[in-house]
Amino acid sequence: MQTSRLPTIIALGTAQTLGWGSTYYRPAVLADGISQDVGLSTNLFFGTFSASLIISALIGPKVGRAIDRAGGNGVLSISSLLFASALCLLAYAHSYVMFALAWGLMGIGMGLGLYDAAFATLGRLYGHDARGAITGITLLAGFASTIGWPLTAWGASEIGWRDTCLAWAAAHIVLGLPLNYFLPRPRDLAVSAKVADAPVAIDRTMVLLAFAFAAAWIVTAGMAAHFPRIAEAAGASPAQAIAAGALIGPAQVGARMLEASFLSRIHPLVSARLATTTHPVGAAVIAVAGGGVAAGAFAVLHGMGNGIITIARGTVPLALYGPQNYGYRLGLLGMPSRFLSAGAPLVFSILIDRMGAGVLLVTSGLSLSAVLALCLIRVPSASPQHAD
Repeated sequence: MQTSRLPTIIALGTAQTLGWGSTYYRPAVLADGISQDVGLSTNLFFGTFSASLIISALIGPKVGRAIDRAGGNGVLSISSLLFASALCLLAYAHSYVMFALAWGLMGIGMGLGLYDAAFATLGRLYGHDARGAITGITLLAGFASTIGWPLTAWGASEIGWRDTCLAWAAAHIVLGLPLNYFLPRPRDLAVSAKVADAPVAIDRTMVLLAFAFAAAWIVTAGMAAHFPRIAEAAGASPAQAIAAGALIGPAQVGARMLEASFLSRIHPLVSARLATTTHPVGAAVIAVAGGGVAAGAFAVLHGMGNGIITIARGTVPLALYGPQNYGYRLGLLGMPSRFLSAGAPLVFSILIDRMGAGVLLVTSGLSLSAVLALCLIRVPSASPQHAD
């Protein structure tokens, strides 16, 4: 990781931590309180959250095209404004209509402002050499749940969930917006429409990658929304479940430090294969030892795998295909992930009600199917391709 890129990594990583902590990870803490106050069922809450993820999936390829053309500053800055607006609207929601509108804006913001857009921005800036920068921002953003869950829980208990949303909105304006706006701009500020809009072939490797990332991301989405409930279903107390959940962030960061050092010497496809094995191992541990004893170990193993597979979503396509049309390719690869994981919070909520800790059989099966798909992709011996 080049030291000259450190300010960019710190700025974008901080903005991503804020983005994830105040949006994607918020429902796990506030779902019950908001549902009771606004008059919603928990399933309707998570169903609306899922709809926002579908919105983010639909706009993903167009967002990637825009970043391929002129860099990510404008796109990421707009996302900060959308996040702030959505959080303010949510704070004043007293009906389902306002609640749904808030999450609709949030979905657009997530499509413009989370990892895929950040990875595309770095790919546009640094080309083939973006792997270290991608790892760097995920090192920082790995603390999103560790910071976001406790802060949101503290805010809800001290000032109420509405003022907590307003505080997060202010953070996006005061911190997120300038961090995104003042990121470096590409030297070739605009590329030709012919280069930026070149078609991307949907070949066998693209299909396998899309499947693997989708399977892994369904698990990530379900665990992000429901980890405390799953841990409790496995036998952990509420305090143990929250404490275990707080370990996911540090585990992600620890795994990403391995990715930045030892694993950086191997092809990112190999790292991705390793990453998709840790969740099933953790599920086996908690099934044998019980949630009271093993919730922390499960959280660490899940977090480690999630930490690396998140990086792989950006580094594997870059290594296999190169930087041309990288943002658009990420958008295409991310669409199945976002569409299918959009239903994960709602589906997992229903499965937990019916299966309890048995839902880990589902998550483990998805993870192992991702391992298989990644193993069907050959690790290239030559340098990455520069075009399709």
